[in-house]
Amino acid sequence: MSRNSVEAAVAAEEQGQGPTGPGEDAPSPEAPGWLAQVPYFLVLATMAAGIVVVAAAYFKRGPAIIAGALLLAALLRYVLPEDRVGMLAVRGRWFDIATALGLAAALVVLAWVAPALSS
Repeated sequence: MSRNSVEAAVAAEEQGQGPTGPGEDAPSPEAPGWLAQVPYFLVLATMAAGIVVVAAAYFKRGPAIIAGALLLAALLRYVLPEDRVGMLAVRGRWFDIATALGLAAALVVLAWVAPALSS
């Protein structure tokens, strides 16, 4: 890059034209990397709540909450773009969604057939 082109780029940036030229939007700054993990932590927190409910001897509600967390994971995996899905992406999009939906269905059946504890 010659000195003249560097000076022209600096002058254009000082005039508010940016590196893309007049009338064009400059690329937006990227979001922080930890922001992509927020969906994963939402699903993880919901699963932890379900495990706490199971530990409190609610064997029908706990798996239902965990199934809800898996449904949330499938929904987020479907809706979010690849760069925002974080650790929810394990394999391909459809494989992840099918796995989460299958496990959620299995947990709903488990919650349905689990006997109620009598005290």
